[in-house]
Amino acid sequence: MRWDAPSLLAGPPRVRPRIERAAVVRVHGGLTCYEVQARSALEPAAQGWSVSPYRGCAQACRYCAVRRAHRYLGLDAGVDFDSRIVVRTNIVRRLRAELAVRWDGEPVTVGRAGDCYQGVEDVYRLMPGVVAALREAGAPFTVHTKSTLILRDAGLLAAAPGAGVVVSIAFVDDQVRRVVEPGAPSAQKRLELVAELNGHGVPCGVAMAPILPLLTDSPDQLAATVRRAADAGAVSLTPRVLRLPPGAREWYLAWLQERHPALVARYGELYGRGADADPGYVRGVTGQVLALAARYGMGPTRLEQPLPLALPAHRQLTLL
Repeated sequence: MRWDAPSLLAGPPRVRPRIERAAVVRVHGGLTCYEVQARSALEPAAQGWSVSPYRGCAQACRYCAVRRAHRYLGLDAGVDFDSRIVVRTNIVRRLRAELAVRWDGEPVTVGRAGDCYQGVEDVYRLMPGVVAALREAGAPFTVHTKSTLILRDAGLLAAAPGAGVVVSIAFVDDQVRRVVEPGAPSAQKRLELVAELNGHGVPCGVAMAPILPLLTDSPDQLAATVRRAADAGAVSLTPRVLRLPPGAREWYLAWLQERHPALVARYGELYGRGADADPGYVRGVTGQVLALAARYGMGPTRLEQPLPLALPAHRQLTLL
């Protein structure tokens, strides 16, 4: 694949983002990639550790809760998050070193700061090394993704005894997907991905996340998504309601104001206390989903050997 150096004379003048001071910048199509040297690979998470080869994500999901981190790089949490991707080119070397001295046996989540199998992974190919490092260290790990590119590494994942995958399928309405997840594969393709990974011997569950209040939370919509996840052979299902921390909040609500202005006031009521929706609403929706999942024998830990398939809580990330 050919990479073109960015032209310094093209387009209107702009303030140089802070990230460019420590990055090699490469452009391909509509994506700008900032190649950086990660200071740390393993980052503390609410449940164990996390590792992210990429920051930012070309899948451009309107609701992505980690958008805010782009602001600390001199980039915006909206269009820049979708089109300016930080690539941590030394992530495998750093991960191997830290697994040897920092890792305490707790599970590792892969791909929190940006889908680790988004399109640029086809160029940089960082994930085979990440998977190999985790396998060799004996670390239990879960990869979170929406991308079918993960099938490229199905053999590597199947060979790692502690590996699992969670595919995010929050709803099966493709009309909604086209506007809130414009760069992601359709729900049908992700459901087929779940089946294929399990067929390869890679335990694969579904993160039903995020459920969008007033848009994808009707009983019929919830039931359809759970049923299709079960039909695809998902080994687990974890629901999560939309979170709107700073960065994601402004970007998502601007879209809501444009597309669904009648819902803005209700969102103000649901999210008046901060990033999380009203606790009563959350309990009601997640309770419905868990009850539906139980009918199909699915739960957050439905595995012969439990893996950390539940979604981790969001924390501040190391910038590079």
